[in-house]
Amino acid sequence: MTGVSAFAIARLPRIAFGAGVRSEVGSRAAQYGRRALLVTGGASLRAGPFWAELEDAFAAAGVHVETVQIADEPSPDQIDAAVRAYRGAEIEVVVAIGGGSALDAGKAIAGLLRPGNSVLEHLEGVGPERPYRGPAVPFVALPTTAGTGSEATKNAVLSQRGEHGYKKSFRDEALVAREALVDPDFLRTCPRPVLAANGMDALTQLLESFVSTRSNPFCAALALDGLQQAREALLPLYEDPNNPEARAGMAYASLLSGICLAQTGLGSVHGLASPLGAFFPIPHGMACGTLVAKATEVNIRALQAREPDNPALEAYATVGRLFAGDQRLSAEAARGALLDRLRQWREDLHLQPLSAWGVTRADHPRIVANSRGSSMKTNPIVLEDEEIAAILND
Repeated sequence: MTGVSAFAIARLPRIAFGAGVRSEVGSRAAQYGRRALLVTGGASLRAGPFWAELEDAFAAAGVHVETVQIADEPSPDQIDAAVRAYRGAEIEVVVAIGGGSALDAGKAIAGLLRPGNSVLEHLEGVGPERPYRGPAVPFVALPTTAGTGSEATKNAVLSQRGEHGYKKSFRDEALVAREALVDPDFLRTCPRPVLAANGMDALTQLLESFVSTRSNPFCAALALDGLQQAREALLPLYEDPNNPEARAGMAYASLLSGICLAQTGLGSVHGLASPLGAFFPIPHGMACGTLVAKATEVNIRALQAREPDNPALEAYATVGRLFAGDQRLSAEAARGALLDRLRQWREDLHLQPLSAWGVTRADHPRIVANSRGSSMKTNPIVLEDEEIAAILND
């Protein structure tokens, strides 16, 4: 009998998963109070087929709703403005419905409505990084995309774009949603490029969690299950968003990716996605999907050269056998199959190269210099600057 190594799992939301669970949003919010702040993305949710029933669900539960819209990725200024606007409104629960940006904004606003201070005081690597003391307003999350897994994490990722931009996290366990309602039906209205980019974000999070230096048996089992679901559902969902099995598979894979990353951390892809998203207008999932094959190749090569006994090499082989559907493959052949599949997905999902977003070789040193944040710290091997730069080559 083999032993199980020690591990700890941080707090998770109460999770309700399945088609139609969005109808519970009013009753779930009402558990915490009758005055809700609803955080959404741009205009797509209001223009789509679900808005009327969501409004009805709040009304039926007797919940009065104020609304905030967060277009694009949330910035510290947007969070601070929302906190100033609604701090005196006696908000008892914050509900976020949307993609990762809306959910991250909801998390940050919920965390600061009561303390009232600027989010810059807590943002890692930006301000004084003061400890968060709370208290947070209860938070309810409904993801409408399948990619970030933000409904299961304590991270509120905020962006300041431009030459001196950054993409950093406000994070604390008090920010974790009380309730996560994961309804695959929302994916029916997602544009195909969004499905592709977000799907590759979820897949990358699962893979990086599985090989992370903080991987544990609990999360490894979840990550493998999520990778199996992504293998079977990603392309079918991209080809037909009306496929209910594919919607459920990717919504589930995304949820698992959030649970795993919250416990284990990520790796070099997300280390690079942070400065790329800060300096260039590249969507986060697009950056992940574009980089994951090359990053995996660079990691494997570095591990073979410097740490041939590192368990991550066998972990990569395990995923390769899963993707190939062949448990008889040797470790070397399995890792090759993994790289082939990741490259093929990038092509099949029509993910654009970094150069399409204005990234040039002259930008590489600046990107590399800003890539060594928290995600890079759990990469299975410490990469040299030249190796990180090699990931950026189209």
